[in-house]
Amino acid sequence: MEEKESLEMDVAHVGDLCNKIIREVQKVIVGKKDIIRYLLIGLFAGGHVLLEGVPGVAKTFMANNFSKTLGLTFKRIQFTPDLLPADIIGTHIFDQKEGTFRYRKGPIFANVILADEINRAPPKTQSALLEAMQEKQVTVEGETFKLPRPFLVIATQNPIEFEGTYPLPEAQVDRFHFKLEVDYPTMEEEIEIIRRKSYPKDIEVKTITSPQEILEVQKLIRTIYVSDELLRYISEIVNRTRKIPELLLGAGPRASIVLLGASRVVAAMDKRDYVIPDDIKEVAVASLNHRLVLKPEAELEGLTVVDVIKKILDEVEVPS
Repeated sequence: MEEKESLEMDVAHVGDLCNKIIREVQKVIVGKKDIIRYLLIGLFAGGHVLLEGVPGVAKTFMANNFSKTLGLTFKRIQFTPDLLPADIIGTHIFDQKEGTFRYRKGPIFANVILADEINRAPPKTQSALLEAMQEKQVTVEGETFKLPRPFLVIATQNPIEFEGTYPLPEAQVDRFHFKLEVDYPTMEEEIEIIRRKSYPKDIEVKTITSPQEILEVQKLIRTIYVSDELLRYISEIVNRTRKIPELLLGAGPRASIVLLGASRVVAAMDKRDYVIPDDIKEVAVASLNHRLVLKPEAELEGLTVVDVIKKILDEVEVPS
């Protein structure tokens, strides 16, 4: 009984902490509350987030201030066609004084990595992130180096139709918990952005939490209760993606794991120590939309991946 009460108090703390972080980031970011919320879900679930949007919609600015609020180290890597894997993970260099080779760490060694315009680098360079994102480590010339914890990659990309972009490899895309569309601001939001730029104030976000506290939250999230019925519900949603005739590629088991972890974070944000079906539904589109590939004929008919996901959610029976 005491353990139950302690968990509820901790979960309540997580909910309050998330609200404080979102409010703090919104001191400098107009709108984008849903995006900030998903960044938090990705962080606490131990995953990574892909942001897609045209230039100038504050993707980089948001990622930078998000990391400041968390008290985490932040590195920005600008992806370009001539970027090499060693420019990301580091390399061994010869120390003339010592007469030996030593490892010089790359910018990947930070808590929050902003992979800016990730789809402007060729696939070979993009793949340098694969081990880091999955295993939280990098291997250079047979030697393995652990990355700082917590570790979060926030990648931004321009829409694929833009000149000079490369499509992300499926293995790379699958390692992101969420793919989020960063839209243009509403007219009211744009007016507020203009107003702030016309009368600038020195507003800086405050540090709300710490790496240690974030690791404790991540540990707590794994204890959030999920019933067997909801585990089956998650599995049924993901399995349906492999049977839809309009899809060329369905979601793999990693999608089920992401849905489980993300729904636990949503429950904690709402100060609950158990998951309900609505938690799973809330994160379903963001968790699945980048893992599914439509058949060309389905695209020609105007169908979208989001349409397919919503259809699956409507069709799969919700546990009572």
